[in-house]
Amino acid sequence: MREDLFTIGKITIHSYGLCIAVGIIVAYLVAEFRVKRKGLSVDTCFNMAAFAAVGGMLGAKLMYYIVEIKNIIENPRLLLDFANGFVVYGGIIGGSIACFIYAKVKKLDVLKWFDLIIPQIAIAQGFGRIGCLMAGCCYGRETTSACHIVFTHSHFAPNNVWLYPTQIMSAAGNFLNFLLLVFVIDRLFKNRRGIVTSFFLIFYSIGRFVIEIFRGDLERGFVGSLSTSQFISIFILAAGIAMFAICMRLPKVSEESAAEASDDPEDTGSETENNKTEE
Repeated sequence: MREDLFTIGKITIHSYGLCIAVGIIVAYLVAEFRVKRKGLSVDTCFNMAAFAAVGGMLGAKLMYYIVEIKNIIENPRLLLDFANGFVVYGGIIGGSIACFIYAKVKKLDVLKWFDLIIPQIAIAQGFGRIGCLMAGCCYGRETTSACHIVFTHSHFAPNNVWLYPTQIMSAAGNFLNFLLLVFVIDRLFKNRRGIVTSFFLIFYSIGRFVIEIFRGDLERGFVGSLSTSQFISIFILAAGIAMFAICMRLPKVSEESAAEASDDPEDTGSETENNKTEE
């Protein structure tokens, strides 16, 4: 695997950063496509995606500082390393908070927009894990299993030993999560708001808890016998189950009312103009 892809002058293109960028772009394009199919505003989709990206990066970095607080106290220079050190759970929490704030300020239907935007997070995460594979970080434990991967030039993973391919497992799990949310859950509960989001939390937390069993980068810390991410997964799972129970009690949204409601004050004028043009 190659951590650095190529260098142009003083600029080096890192595989991890490139995969993150590709993941964000693909996730947005898929989100835009789904938003158009629902007859909602592309501008709102872009703004919410931008808020999610900024909030996610800040949240991921802040969670890293929290998790690595002991190492940061010993080496304060880690605070200045903005290229490395991000925690996925922090990104999910930070991005969700940013989207929630934006939706509330713009008086949008929070649950409806979350159900549209959240599944694409799994796509971005999947590409991010491919970046982890290229860089060698987030590596697995040593194994004698036929299902393994060997790194030879990694600055993170042990080289020349058989390791569980946790990056591939995580990427596949994230892409599967997206497919289940969009093609199964969204269709089974198409008249229920918030269900897709709740299942994202449930699926991801369970998958992350299991993947952690095979992870080998133990320096990330523990809470008792659980890794930090496993500990957080328990609360995320509980939140997903609670959200599912609450959303199932909300009144159903009929297909007719869902199609008629633009739910987007920003785009009312442009939609009116389009209707006049079509007439």
